Amino acid sequence: MLRIAKTEAGMVRGIPAADPRITAFKGIPFAAPPVGNLRWRPPQPPIPWEGVRDCIEFGPIAMQVTPGSVDNIYRKEWHVDPDVPMSEDCLQLNVWTPAKTGDERLPVMVWIFGGGLQEGYPSEMEFDGERFARRGVVFVSVNYRLNVFGFLAHPELTAENPDGPCANWGLLDQKAGIDWVRRNIANFGGDPDNITIFGQSAGGGSVHTHLASPMAEGAFQKAIIHSGGGMHVTSPGMLGNAKTLAEAEEIGKKFFDFLGVRSVAEAREIDAVTLFRKHQEFKNFWGFVIDGRYITASYTEMYLKGKMHKVPVIIGNTADEFIMRPEENTLESLREMAGRVFGDDAEGFIEACMKEAGGDESRLRDVVKLNIFEIGSHMFCQNAVEKGHRDVYYYSFEPTIPGDDAGAFHSVDLWFAFETLAKCWRPFTGKHYDLARKMCTYWTNFAKTGNPNGVDADGTPLPEWRPYNNQDKTGLILGDEIKMQEKGPGPLLSWLIDYNFKKLEHLR
Repeated sequence: MLRIAKTEAGMVRGIPAADPRITAFKGIPFAAPPVGNLRWRPPQPPIPWEGVRDCIEFGPIAMQVTPGSVDNIYRKEWHVDPDVPMSEDCLQLNVWTPAKTGDERLPVMVWIFGGGLQEGYPSEMEFDGERFARRGVVFVSVNYRLNVFGFLAHPELTAENPDGPCANWGLLDQKAGIDWVRRNIANFGGDPDNITIFGQSAGGGSVHTHLASPMAEGAFQKAIIHSGGGMHVTSPGMLGNAKTLAEAEEIGKKFFDFLGVRSVAEAREIDAVTLFRKHQEFKNFWGFVIDGRYITASYTEMYLKGKMHKVPVIIGNTADEFIMRPEENTLESLREMAGRVFGDDAEGFIEACMKEAGGDESRLRDVVKLNIFEIGSHMFCQNAVEKGHRDVYYYSFEPTIPGDDAGAFHSVDLWFAFETLAKCWRPFTGKHYDLARKMCTYWTNFAKTGNPNGVDADGTPLPEWRPYNNQDKTGLILGDEIKMQEKGPGPLLSWLIDYNFKKLEHLR
């Protein structure tokens, strides 16, 4: 097995995974520590080392809230270790490889974790890359800076980088990890010309951003977006609607005033723990910035103008994430929500709801279930196909999930894509393990060829997954049964898609 490999900064030693045919390299530095004078700067080359570096433990997670300290569903899913090491020195990545030598040129998958750009880490228990590697893929997970460490903008920082990116440090970390893969992964048995980037939630939004960034052209050959939203304005959130540089700089100035510092140099002298605590007190959401370099416009605008890297894409959502619906099962409650959300277009929304309910008011609350990521994913697919992008695959993840009444909640699909259900507390049964095996196989098939179709582990064909097209507008249901959707969007989803496209018409 390939237990020692060469990187541009030095030799690294990995360890056998649970399956000894797989080698795991953990905590490989892909950039210099972003500390001191390198805080809020683009990632710099890793510092070389002598001899063989043992890469057998994950590197520290980026500065963030202590895992498990927030009382939400993820506290019992995977944020179970409050003692996980945390540091501003966090720019390491991890590699799982099935290669026996460095000349096998296996397809590569690069994972970008989610967490709203505020938290998350590649060592989360569900992100074990072994199952991908067992299918003949080299799997890489990349860490990146978060919150104020990853997305602060300030006029002084802009002046420091007159010819390059001046914000979005976390995105630049992700890109530096992808570039490291391109330069080094051949030594781990990977093919630097066959890279799939994929991510979930804010990681999916990051994939969107890389798909639309002129600085990422040619950096990867395929992309998978789990619950990363898409193109929509109903509930735009932070991912598709980045702040302008001027807006972000003003927030940065206010933050420095809050810190009581007069310059970036003074802010860089504050220790990481104190800086993070002050960020928590400041209560700002640090997200993507249209810096004119890495992000030249929101990815929604870039997509509408056809400025997207023409690579095969899988995109989808879970059935029960971020649902908007009326408070009560009455037409009056629906009208209240419609007026609040859609304003002058409320009546059109009501008409679409009544069509969806077959004219039966008593069914309104059952059928009015607005999934903003489903809307955005369909818009992405429709727009991409209209722009001549044929290799787009849509999915809806909707199995029954045991253990509580959370349903197919945001992020639950991660247990399945990584086929790590055995680590979860939920009483999964055979059908769940079957779905996970097939989902992971679809993903790795796609990484190999750009087409998710192929055969299951027993040699039988997987249920066919047809590319999205604007005639039937269907995708694959990943549920208790895997099958293509029988029909495209119904009256309500169709109205919502059209409504959002009309609201975005000025960006074309």
